Amino acid sequence: MHWIRCLLVLLVVAPLHAAHADDAAAGAAQTTIDQQIQAFLNGDDDAAYSHAGPNIRRMFPTRDAFMAMVRKGYPQVHSPRNYAFGRFEMLAPGRIRQHVLILGPDGKDYEAVYTLEMQPDGVFRINAVSIREGNIPSI
Repeated sequence: MHWIRCLLVLLVVAPLHAAHADDAAAGAAQTTIDQQIQAFLNGDDDAAYSHAGPNIRRMFPTRDAFMAMVRKGYPQVHSPRNYAFGRFEMLAPGRIRQHVLILGPDGKDYEAVYTLEMQPDGVFRINAVSIREGNIPSI
């Protein structure tokens, strides 16, 4: 009888723990993205670059190369008028996809899709960003 109670507790607690873990991961990923966007807006290139993951750092090994790429290729992320977090997906343990709805500097709506990975130091860093223009409700 005792093992049945333990099984019932596990069936109730395990999904709650998984949901809590997903919420914590989403919050951590959103914090990373928010801090990077705020760094862009504040002109803090060092802080912005600190949120780039190893893949991005390999492609853009200096802060200046990274910032030049962002300014030229991702003005919506570099200088948004406004942004809000959308859908979150746990791709694998320690790997996240976070959608961000952006009102770009040109007044158009965009969706940025961030991929983040947990690093050995326990912090999520950004590994990739893709942007698409779309019929996204204004934010």
